[in-house]
Amino acid sequence: MKTTHVEIIGGGIAGLTAALAFAKQGASVCVSERAQALTEVGAGLQITPNAGRALVALGVWDALVARGVVARAVVPMDGISGRVVTRFDLSGQSPNYLFLHRASLIEVLAEAAMKASVVVKLGQVPDLDDLPPHDLLIGAEGLRSELRGRLNAQSDPFFTGQVAWRAIVPHEAAAEAQIWMMPRQHVVTYPLSGGRFNIVAVQERSEWAAEGWSHADDPAHLRAAFAGAAPELRAILEKVGQVNLWGLFRHPVADNWVGEKTAILGDAAHPTLPFLAQGANLAIEDAYVLARSCASGDIKVGLQIFENARKSRVKRAIEAANSNARNYHLSGVQRHVAFAGLKVLGAVAPNAFLNRLSWLYDHDVTA
Repeated sequence: MKTTHVEIIGGGIAGLTAALAFAKQGASVCVSERAQALTEVGAGLQITPNAGRALVALGVWDALVARGVVARAVVPMDGISGRVVTRFDLSGQSPNYLFLHRASLIEVLAEAAMKASVVVKLGQVPDLDDLPPHDLLIGAEGLRSELRGRLNAQSDPFFTGQVAWRAIVPHEAAAEAQIWMMPRQHVVTYPLSGGRFNIVAVQERSEWAAEGWSHADDPAHLRAAFAGAAPELRAILEKVGQVNLWGLFRHPVADNWVGEKTAILGDAAHPTLPFLAQGANLAIEDAYVLARSCASGDIKVGLQIFENARKSRVKRAIEAANSNARNYHLSGVQRHVAFAGLKVLGAVAPNAFLNRLSWLYDHDVTA
């Protein structure tokens, strides 16, 4: 791809992964980012093995492991009593299941991309009609992607009836993700490096909050929403000094991901609710597959291969995430039956959780 010039709009996870993947194949790559620095909102994420394989192939995995926490288990919890419902072992995953701060992922990807001669332009996004000559334009600018709007008719998101808070607190804990399940709400907690603890708390409500992660909220609102939680969880929430709140909206998967020499990926193509921890992971997969599909230099054919390879998988992951949102918020008899089933499952079939998600975690975009 030595004669291929790729322009990428957006310097987030999707854009930087794509930049690195194309650069490693010999393409000339330029990333334009509106922000003045390559930074991320202060929040954690989970890198699952499916995306981990792409990151291994791109040569950044060891640097990420050094900055993250290798996960040992996923632990569903009764959010009211504080009792462990069951425990699903993650220690056998290869590559490891990783807890990581978003900023660490951005830093590692940016360092590797620039080392691979990617040009990064900060504080500016060129007019799409006034770009320098290029062979491929990639829209990786997230929910409000201008390129998505050019490839697709406008579609309006709808409020899911759920809001979410994100926070990071100082806290030492085991290397496991705990899902604190309660009627109409839940909290996911897991450790990050440096004695930090990531919190994502979701509540069903009729009034909506503006979409996005930049809306500061009073920590007292978070604590009041989970006043009925187990003492252990309330003690963690007491440590929250700063918190962001946002409304959770469903966006349709874009009908068209590619044009004649354009493509969108990640949130620009398929925004995902945070109930399967796959938003960043699917974006990383997208980026790797897009670069590999275009590796022959025939961009038109490569773009069609990319879209055909990704759509059905992404839609399945999004539907699985939507189902989790319902399963975490059960009440009454349904809740007791579900907890009993999980307890039995964890005891007699400890691999059932991973087997159920083998289609997701075992997928290898590098194969």
